[in-house]
Amino acid sequence: MNSASPSPDRPAVLVTGAARRIGAALARGFSDAGWHVVIHCHRSTSAAQALADELPGAEIVTADLGDIDACVAMVESLAARLPGWRVLVNNAARFGAARDTADALATFRLNALAPWTLADAFLRLPPLAGGRRVIHLTDQKVAHPNPDFPHYTMAKHALAGAVAGQQMAQDQAGRPRDRVYALAPGAILASLDQSEAEADQTHRLNLLQRRVTLPDMAQTALFLATGPLAGGQTLFADCGQHLLRQPRDVIFLGKDA
Repeated sequence: MNSASPSPDRPAVLVTGAARRIGAALARGFSDAGWHVVIHCHRSTSAAQALADELPGAEIVTADLGDIDACVAMVESLAARLPGWRVLVNNAARFGAARDTADALATFRLNALAPWTLADAFLRLPPLAGGRRVIHLTDQKVAHPNPDFPHYTMAKHALAGAVAGQQMAQDQAGRPRDRVYALAPGAILASLDQSEAEADQTHRLNLLQRRVTLPDMAQTALFLATGPLAGGQTLFADCGQHLLRQPRDVIFLGKDA
């Protein structure tokens, strides 16, 4: 862990899986907006440290989110030294086909159980002026699933289902300022063996016929972190992809074409 002490007037955010790709873009967006950013990674420590070195006052923390006890320990450790920690962004995810039972269980642990556990521990912290916010990254598949990558899709559905429940728990506890959201992205970056040319073609298969960008994701996350939207809701950042009937994942739509 690289421990940096933020100034008291800077709010803090933890972004899981933030060393690369969407997570790194979210970390940059929060940093540009003046937040102290905690960059979580598991094994990608070099990339995480390089990103932290780019961002003023950022730090890294390492944890295996497949270990539920490690999730709780990370929350408790950060809370003890970051009194201004007000937002948790659960971005870390495992994507791909599950080859066996162990693979399927690992997908469920990282995509559903870990973010739920992190959020549960975070929301049990003492009340914070202005409230705490959790942003679970799900997927546009929660509104329009297809048969590809079923274990990933099931896990994201489970996480999406936790949003309303976690928000209701905060409301019943008399902490309505604590808000829990789902941010459901569409296709953004090339995945697995998809080429950039295939991604550029298939990621435009949405109502706006344009690709969702990393700045789109960063701006949406910042809105959820600071805006007036009531908790328990899902915000789609997919250019309308979830409103279309797509029989397969966009990776295969490109290859079929």
